Amino acid sequence: MRAPILALKAVRLADGPLMLFDGVDLALDSRVRACLVGRNGAGKSTLLRVLAGEFEADDGERAVTPGARIAFVPQEPQIVGATLLDHATAGGAEPHRAEAELQAFGLDPAKPSQGLSGGEARRCALARAFAEDPDVLLLDEPTNHLDILAIETLEAQLADSRAAALIVSHDRAFLERVTGRSFWLEYRQVRRLDKGFAAFDDWAAKIEAQEAEEARRLDRAIEREQHWLARGVTARRARNEGRRRRLMSMRQDKADRLKEMRGGLNLGIANSGLSGKRVAEAKGIGKAFGAKTLLKGFSTRILRGDRVAVVGPNGAGKTTLVKILLGEIAPDAGAVTLGTNLEVRYIDQARSDLRPDLTLKDVLTPQGGDQVLVRGQPKHVNAYAKDFLFTEAQLRQPVKSLSGGERNRLLLARALAQPANVMVLDEPTNDLDMDTLDLLEDLLADYEGTLILVSHDRDFVDRLATSTIGLDGTGRAVETPGGWQDFMSQNPGFFGPAAAPPPAPKAQPAPPRPAAPPVKLSYKDQRRLEALEALVAGLPDRIAQLESGLADPGLYARDRGQFERLSQALEQARSELAEAEDEWLALEARREALSAGR
Repeated sequence: MRAPILALKAVRLADGPLMLFDGVDLALDSRVRACLVGRNGAGKSTLLRVLAGEFEADDGERAVTPGARIAFVPQEPQIVGATLLDHATAGGAEPHRAEAELQAFGLDPAKPSQGLSGGEARRCALARAFAEDPDVLLLDEPTNHLDILAIETLEAQLADSRAAALIVSHDRAFLERVTGRSFWLEYRQVRRLDKGFAAFDDWAAKIEAQEAEEARRLDRAIEREQHWLARGVTARRARNEGRRRRLMSMRQDKADRLKEMRGGLNLGIANSGLSGKRVAEAKGIGKAFGAKTLLKGFSTRILRGDRVAVVGPNGAGKTTLVKILLGEIAPDAGAVTLGTNLEVRYIDQARSDLRPDLTLKDVLTPQGGDQVLVRGQPKHVNAYAKDFLFTEAQLRQPVKSLSGGERNRLLLARALAQPANVMVLDEPTNDLDMDTLDLLEDLLADYEGTLILVSHDRDFVDRLATSTIGLDGTGRAVETPGGWQDFMSQNPGFFGPAAAPPPAPKAQPAPPRPAAPPVKLSYKDQRRLEALEALVAGLPDRIAQLESGLADPGLYARDRGQFERLSQALEQARSELAEAEDEWLALEARREALSAGR
């Protein structure tokens, strides 16, 4: 067996009092393309930097094959040099190869490096990495700010590269197409699956089910030990102290598990009331900026409850189209008619209206004070920030200190607190971890208002869109029912020659994405199940109180009206309990069936 080209063994690393890695083992074999998956804040980016040699671990070993070249593309690459070619050759790449890679990513090598868009900076950094002909590629969110065509270029470049690759990404479709191995960073350690990301969810669900069972066994063991201590600890023998220490250890184990359980966003969108049935109607609209035509002769009608995705290359005019449809920009030709009672909330991909000098508290409470008006109800800013995984200490930090994902969550927190019946999300998936994306998708699927999505995330569009508008950058715009896959199947070659899917990784082929049934309740059903559990637990007390009141033998003669009110209330409570129990049983049976089918 050949030694891995890059490996970590028993690596430990702490960030102040927080232990990030505690015995991490990870090995990358030659030519294997793998993903690194983990919850937000688990330390994925830090682990990539340890592998790249930028961070030194507190303990453990990092082994690299002698002479192996490692290329690392961070989440926010810094472009240096006067031109893009200067940056692409700064790591030692041959100029002719650097030029070829820049052109493959649609960039002019002579373009100045100042004033680049996020997508241009990302493509330049990727071009430099491939131009260096590395043995190992470490890519941190490589699809951020890339349009769909650039992502397909990246997929093709990875397929042609001889390098091993470890990729951190929230883009499910991308990971399913390029990876043949999966690493899961969880509870400060790394698990390995010798299959690509397409198999990750089922594998992770089985592990979580096993750990849940272990947690239940630990709970039962703690109960037994507590019962024993209550009866026998007074003897104070040495064996009693041993059992007491064992109990303390088990309690600490459980505390650690609870502390490290995945945080979940407590999301919700307030609907400000129904808009008119017609949200926006465009007839024959056209728009150009100078010599560049973005739209010509495009018509569409958006009705209440539609989920419209807008896709296309960077610079094709997606954001411009959205602003025309919302009446923020006037078209050069044609007309747009807006519906009535529209309350629009806009989440901007550039996060341009987040002033870097403001604190999180300033952003969430622009009028001052400690209260946030959330869906019409006041809520303390500390509690609301916690719903979006921010700590009380972070409320005093400036926006400029936040990571990209944290800034995106802050925008979501601000936007979702306000009522809206039209929600515009411009690249909402950038920098979000997969757990947050799953929850956001569930939330948006249940949203009663109208959604307009500008996104390069193919999986996100496929899961949510009722129709997709494609812009090719030359003025053509076409709308097709369904998501990204529907659009491409009905409009082959719309964005130019159809890009062939890259071949599967040579070392470990990734299985095709399974058309698997769901393995857990939807977000809406899970919330309903929890509400029913509380209802079933609370109604018996209410029923007992009503029965106690009716048990008074003199009540009917003394106050017939009160007797009838109590009787009606008792009948209604019993009916509610029966209905709640039936619904709870149905949902619980479904949950167990889905769990068993994993």
